Amino acid sequence: MMADRQAGPARRGGDAKASRASTPGFVDPARGPSGPPMFPAAAVRVEAVGRLCPIPITRTARAVRALAEGEVLELRADDRVVLIDLPNWCRSWRHDYLGHFEQAGILHLFVRKQGRGA
Repeated sequence: MMADRQAGPARRGGDAKASRASTPGFVDPARGPSGPPMFPAAAVRVEAVGRLCPIPITRTARAVRALAEGEVLELRADDRVVLIDLPNWCRSWRHDYLGHFEQAGILHLFVRKQGRGA
């Protein structure tokens, strides 16, 4: 029975969201009409492009100390190890890791400072 066959990505084992994202004219609500995902405005930007571990994390730790609770920091780095290190550092210090995006080979990572009791 041909009418019982499912068509589309679910039948083929694909992801429906991925197929929508590749559809011309589809706007991913997390990204907006084009460009990187939308993150809160950063109060401070830490530059660590060209620096290897542990420099991006030590610079981030130093900059976070100067932030008020709730403020956001943007870390710009090209060492991909920071994708593992920064979320773990945030978890250990109880800050919020908000995510990242990559643009032109540069990683943009976002952290929201939380109080020590959070």
